[in-house]
Amino acid sequence: MQTKERTFEDAAQLFKLIGDKTRLKMLAILYKDDCCVCELVEVFQMSQPSISQHLRKLKQAGIVNERRSGQWIFYSLNKENPWYGQVTDIIHTLPDTQPLLDELMQAGKRVCCD
Repeated sequence: MQTKERTFEDAAQLFKLIGDKTRLKMLAILYKDDCCVCELVEVFQMSQPSISQHLRKLKQAGIVNERRSGQWIFYSLNKENPWYGQVTDIIHTLPDTQPLLDELMQAGKRVCCD
């Protein structure tokens, strides 16, 4: 399998996409664990359409995967994406998002759609 050569344009698109602080924080959360849209709505205190719009952009770029479970959609980082290593390198320099997931769990809102 031959991998596509990365270009400056590809890199610029990636950086533009993750340059949004909401999407960057989403990626940091998804690095810790898969999440349902409803969990991200709770974390960001944003509307479901707004969260879905951010996730749609990340999915279109191939940075996240989606998995359906009934009527719910769960998102995860795409480890097969050629930029995965660079994205995780950036995530490692950011504040830990595990406390956000822990707060959801304590509030009984973790994986609330299962």
